[in-house]
Amino acid sequence: MAFRRREVFFFFTIFLWFWTAANGLLSPKGVNYEVQALMGIKASLHDPHGVLDNWDGDAVDPCSWTMVTCSPESLVIGLGTPSQNLSGTLSPSIGHLTNLQIVLLQNNNITGPIPGELGKLSNLHTLDLSNNFFVGEIPSSLGHLMSLQYMRLNNNSLSGAFPMSLANMTQLIFLDLSFNNLSGPLPRFPAKTFNIVGNPLICPTGSEPECFGTTLMPMSMNLNSTQNRHHEEVSLGNLRRFQFRELQAATNHFSNKNILGKGGFGNVYKGILHDGTVVAVKRLKDGNAVGGDIQFQTEVEMISLAVHRNLLRLYGFCITPTERLLVYPYMSNGSVASRLKGKPVLDWGTRKRIALGAARGLLYLHEQCDPKIIHRDVKAANILLDDYCEAVVGDFGLAKLLDHQDSHVTTAVRGTVGHIAPEYLSTGQSSEKTDVFGFGILLLELITGQRALEFGKAANQKGAMLDWVKKIHQEKKLEMLVDKDLKGNYDRIELEEMVQVALLCTQFLPSQRPKMSEVVRMLEGDGLAERWEASQRAEATKSKPHEFSSSDRYSDLTDDSSLLVQAMELSGPR
Repeated sequence: MAFRRREVFFFFTIFLWFWTAANGLLSPKGVNYEVQALMGIKASLHDPHGVLDNWDGDAVDPCSWTMVTCSPESLVIGLGTPSQNLSGTLSPSIGHLTNLQIVLLQNNNITGPIPGELGKLSNLHTLDLSNNFFVGEIPSSLGHLMSLQYMRLNNNSLSGAFPMSLANMTQLIFLDLSFNNLSGPLPRFPAKTFNIVGNPLICPTGSEPECFGTTLMPMSMNLNSTQNRHHEEVSLGNLRRFQFRELQAATNHFSNKNILGKGGFGNVYKGILHDGTVVAVKRLKDGNAVGGDIQFQTEVEMISLAVHRNLLRLYGFCITPTERLLVYPYMSNGSVASRLKGKPVLDWGTRKRIALGAARGLLYLHEQCDPKIIHRDVKAANILLDDYCEAVVGDFGLAKLLDHQDSHVTTAVRGTVGHIAPEYLSTGQSSEKTDVFGFGILLLELITGQRALEFGKAANQKGAMLDWVKKIHQEKKLEMLVDKDLKGNYDRIELEEMVQVALLCTQFLPSQRPKMSEVVRMLEGDGLAERWEASQRAEATKSKPHEFSSSDRYSDLTDDSSLLVQAMELSGPR
């Protein structure tokens, strides 16, 4: 019998080897080509912040690595490490990642030549190497990238003649080669939007008409129905444009039985496409209204650029003169808010993993996405869970794209009562620290299993809910906070640490809150003790007479009038 088991195992191993080899992933020695290629990239880069630390040459596949995005078939389709202070060079081994669709390495200090091997990436549709120190000529092999739609090589030190092969890139929508030292003559650009100013040998004054075309808005296309009355096909990256009747059929004519959630901008429906794919369809309330149109275009542009395993990706969209719809993957485990109320109970380890996944998604939006994105409505209802209960940050409808120069943006207050940072509620000014506050409340929701205002109310607290949490923490009675459904099955030390991170994230002054990169590190067990000690010292020194207590400060978030409207959404889709 033992021999039989060994025989079955042997044949299974041989089958697995042949299957992976047939799919082009294993070398004759059984090494994953994509792992090998990524390790080559890592070896040629200097990584001061250790963002590539979990890239492991002994791994079977790289799909759990930071900054790497995989397809459902576990093929590497995205590589994104922008704004990480990476230096060194870009290895030619990137050419072996033949399934790559997106490469985002902008805002680093990478030098050396642009590898000609990039021209082998036939599936590539987005390439951003801007704001680095790349030198030498633009490889003529880039002209082979027939799927490329978006390319930024601006603000480098590139020189030499313009590759005439760039004229072959018929799918190119956006091209920015500005602020290099390139020389002419110029090919006829297929890109609808291009910019080559700042190349003194071609554009000495910068006002020459051949130096730019249309207004520079990366990946921004006018999707207004009046511009598309001839039903021309519009797509961004790999987004699919759906026909309205297709989504109508998928959702059984938008049946109430298929509603997954309701929000300020419309309903979300479960749908089944004709090929059997299960999707979530967000139907915006008034497709003709300005708000709906802005909402639609904002989401399409942002989500198409933001690619990360902890962010909800967009499958496609539909636009008609009266309808705006967005199509997402269906998240089988719903939202964190719904799962905290459901059965079976989310165990402590899963809650901790959800916190870390959501933090990584927000970190990408704030510090690794260009331009950065502020969510503005971080809460349990907007953190979705996939088949494996991995956290996926959803609902970018309230997010605001920021240029690097903007430290904040002032708008009408949007969000949900109980999750809004005090400075945003009182002034309308939001920053990434507004999201950090919302994340701190999310941590408390994960700990307690209740909505933010519910657990303040359940404890019969008249003052500020956060003051109450702080008091319980000081009195070392954290078991009062924990979701009773866990029945004591949690790690006491991890609970203490998560409460500390939550309190750091919800400090009154935005400047005192950590950045999401610090939050991720603290949740991973690095630097929390020092940060907490420093905050306690600061707390001790600032306690002066006549200063507002934090109860006074937070009273507008948690007084009785707030509790009466705790279910009210100030705006935004769910």
